[in-house]
Amino acid sequence: MIGSEIELPVADGVLSGVDFGGRGVGVLLVHGSGHNAAAWADVASRLAGECHPVALDLRGHGRTRLVSTGPEQYWRDIGSAATALSWDRPVLVGHSTGGYAVTAATASGLVEPAALCVVDGLVLDDRDTSLAEHAAVRTAEAADRLRAMFRYGWEADDEQMRAYVEQCVREAGGDRLNAGARPGLVEEVTRRSFLRRGHRWVRRPTVEEIMTVSAVEPGAAVFPSIDVYDRITCPMTIVLADDGFYASRRDEARAVADAAPGRRLVDIGSNHNVPMTRPADLAAIILGLVRDRAGTSNRER
Repeated sequence: MIGSEIELPVADGVLSGVDFGGRGVGVLLVHGSGHNAAAWADVASRLAGECHPVALDLRGHGRTRLVSTGPEQYWRDIGSAATALSWDRPVLVGHSTGGYAVTAATASGLVEPAALCVVDGLVLDDRDTSLAEHAAVRTAEAADRLRAMFRYGWEADDEQMRAYVEQCVREAGGDRLNAGARPGLVEEVTRRSFLRRGHRWVRRPTVEEIMTVSAVEPGAAVFPSIDVYDRITCPMTIVLADDGFYASRRDEARAVADAAPGRRLVDIGSNHNVPMTRPADLAAIILGLVRDRAGTSNRER
């Protein structure tokens, strides 16, 4: 993977990430649950000629050793990361759960982005419905499904880890999430999802990480429900995959986009895993935001 490993300080330690180089407008790339910074490699390679992309490993993911002890830390870390990078009004891009993460960080005032790009990562329910859905994720049955589907928390030796990575690459074409992704990228993302612990490897995130993040506080000011968008005043682009998790709720996504000036909805022909399966198209969307940001800066001078 092209890029340099970096560490960014947060309140109780550091986040790992990848600095893809470049110069100019800072673009912070935030992955979804189960992914890591490597998922952005093919997008970032198309961005670095015009801006400065950096991708994070959120808590419990990739090479970041920190884990979540509360449901808000993972998105609050984004403010610390932007501060550590000394970026003025970066473009924030988040996929899936990362889409909510960049939205929440902005809604809380922890970071003031020039623009948000939310990639198939919306929160469209009211608070009561969202609470019920988060509670459903935190059942023993849901935990067992995650272990069975993705091997979250699995401990493996060297040979088992390598065999699993090879299996994921081999089966990617028939996988609804990875179909269309470059095989080498699937390999990089899967390999980065294992963290060394003693003489073993642990597949991340663990189920415990997901359970912790899902334990949302009912009275929280910034909450994963549709009213969070009332707090967003910067330009926001919603990228909606036509075969993604929110395809059946396009009218609701359109309503969010139409609710305030500076927002737009962009449809993209993809499964949910847009950064890995449609990197060129997504990079073009992000570069449009970068150019808008650069043009605004030039006019302000």
